[in-house]
Amino acid sequence: MRVPSKPPVRALAGLAVGLALAGCAAAAVPPGEAAGGGSVARGAALAQSRCASCHAVERSDDSPMQGAPPFRHLSDNYPVASLQEGLAEGLVTAHPGMPQFAFEPEEIRDLIAYLETL
Repeated sequence: MRVPSKPPVRALAGLAVGLALAGCAAAAVPPGEAAGGGSVARGAALAQSRCASCHAVERSDDSPMQGAPPFRHLSDNYPVASLQEGLAEGLVTAHPGMPQFAFEPEEIRDLIAYLETL
């Protein structure tokens, strides 16, 4: 019968270094920014300027336009990061009141960063 050997010290040291670096990487994200590089503050300002006339863009406000989903509920149905393509190409919806628009890549990162905080 073969007795399992102890893991080599070198492998354990490598694992410890990897875990430490992963912790540093997570802590390296500046406050107010998401891991994807977006700015929460810029995303909030973007939501306010482009979306708040119809949608609730805060954590507890009501949508000015009846039927426009509050942004805080977008993540109830799918990950908000999945909106990236739609935001880049222009969201098209079935209701006529929703204008078609497209965002720049930096705006998308910012808006997604904000949506993830709601």
